[in-house]
Amino acid sequence: MSTKTETVRHDAANEPNEKIVLRVTDLRVVTNAGDEILHGVDFALARGEILGLVGESGSGKTTAGLACMGHFREGLKFGSGSVSIWPRGEATAVEVVELDEVAVRSLRGSRIAYIPQDPALSLNPAMRVGEQIREVLDIHGFGSSETERAERVTEVLVDVGLPGDKDYQKRWPHQLSGGQQQRIGIAMAFAMYPDVLILDEPTTGLDVSTQSVVLDTIRQMTVANNVAGLYITHDLAVIKDISDRVAVMLRGDLVEEGPVSAVLEQPQHEYTQMLMAAVPDLAGRKTIGDGAAEAKPPTEDDDATHILVSTGAADRFSADEDATSETTGTAASAGESGGAASAGAAANAPLLEIRDVALSYGKAQILDGINLVLEPGECTMLLGESGSGKTTLSQCVAGLNDDYTGQVRLRGTELARSTRKRTNEQRVGIQYVFQSPFSSLNPRRSIGQSLTVPLEMSGDGTAASRKAVVEEALDSVRLGRSFYHRRPGDLSGGERQRAAIARALVNAPSVMVCDEITSALDVSVQASIVALLRTLRAERQLAMLFVTHNIALSRHIADNLAVLNKGKIVDYGPTAQVLESPTHEYTRALIADVPKF
Repeated sequence: MSTKTETVRHDAANEPNEKIVLRVTDLRVVTNAGDEILHGVDFALARGEILGLVGESGSGKTTAGLACMGHFREGLKFGSGSVSIWPRGEATAVEVVELDEVAVRSLRGSRIAYIPQDPALSLNPAMRVGEQIREVLDIHGFGSSETERAERVTEVLVDVGLPGDKDYQKRWPHQLSGGQQQRIGIAMAFAMYPDVLILDEPTTGLDVSTQSVVLDTIRQMTVANNVAGLYITHDLAVIKDISDRVAVMLRGDLVEEGPVSAVLEQPQHEYTQMLMAAVPDLAGRKTIGDGAAEAKPPTEDDDATHILVSTGAADRFSADEDATSETTGTAASAGESGGAASAGAAANAPLLEIRDVALSYGKAQILDGINLVLEPGECTMLLGESGSGKTTLSQCVAGLNDDYTGQVRLRGTELARSTRKRTNEQRVGIQYVFQSPFSSLNPRRSIGQSLTVPLEMSGDGTAASRKAVVEEALDSVRLGRSFYHRRPGDLSGGERQRAAIARALVNAPSVMVCDEITSALDVSVQASIVALLRTLRAERQLAMLFVTHNIALSRHIADNLAVLNKGKIVDYGPTAQVLESPTHEYTRALIADVPKF
């Protein structure tokens, strides 16, 4: 049995009191082989309060959360300790881990409810949303009549801020937005008036506006129903907004626990201090990455003018035509010559220029006259809610979506819309890094084999020279050559993302499109990726188009910020100026919704 690490506790709130509804005592979870995963974890949940359980991937927070429901993932089993719950109306506690399968099934969904990370996983695509909520009530025998259950479905939908009418209940999950799907999941969890709510990263992947609505809904429902909540996440900024208390986990140990204000403002354990240092701040007062956050003095704003993009204007890149006439004129002449422009004109053209790019599917306007310019070593962040057009625009730039009109120019030469029709040099020049590294890494191939594919497709060099290039790319992303023969399944999430970045680097591109590449990463891993990208920009003069909904990252990585709303750029300019003096109402709303310390 592993030694239990002493937890730094900021108060004695875990001591017995009448508000506590669930208590975890000396919980140990082991693998089937006998290796211990949780090393004696202790915490308590009180009615009407939320405990935030934080830590990096692999820290054991989800394992601890699922153990509260008597559930252990494949390959794991209960070791020792206890999980006690005091249901409403019961005089004595129920030991969850001692229940048989029938009893624990009855407990889940009625007394202990669960909200998963991905709402799509908790919703049956073949069932209407009203029926799915009703199913929970039917299974657990809610009420005494059909009418009572129907009324409860309507009531809980209204409680989570959704319409409760019959027409809305007849909708299919795919007809709802991500935020609406998540609120249906919350409605299902609260339908039976549970005592305990386990929330497993329920806002990961949601944009800040949708996240804000979901967090408000969770907080409101928890207090109104006097429920004890366990909120599992790696986002400390979210914890600050929603939790009363926070517990920090590290490699199966609970290392620090206490009120949110005490733990986050005066962290005692060095691991908590490290996590705090890795959290990006919207004000940009620190530099994240390399395992530390250094105080950064305020800098003078960029001299460039902050531009409010007029969506009704012919040229949406700038309200001042004179300011860009020379640049756009040069690029236009390069395009008119069909790629045979003079060397001087090409040299003066922007590295990447997006001109009047538009795309629609039927009557739906996805992109509406987008104009952007990107220079060597520069990073422009595309910011906006889900459905704003960020990923569609980035795919147009990379040639992965050829349905657009307008122009994408690389060094003054207009690119074919489809990547298949672009020259080898043009394909190499713009590389794409996907949100999920599994999208670009074959799980059946070694990392070295996956990274060699782009070189083979471009027909460059010999087998020996390709291997040398791949090893150099692995070194450049701080993985090392030893990763050449390893497979994606052997790597952590951060290592896989570094390998995906290395795959984009092997052909030495001049532009890299990063599509939500940090959205699912822990704050410390995210900080290391951001530091890596900063280094690559400096070392290789690599230009980046960084697609994200995480506004807090903007000052740490982007020179310029382009805010998209319904396919239009509504704010565009130097990052500091857009954040400090947003000129569009939509930008101001996004900034207001960012969780802040």
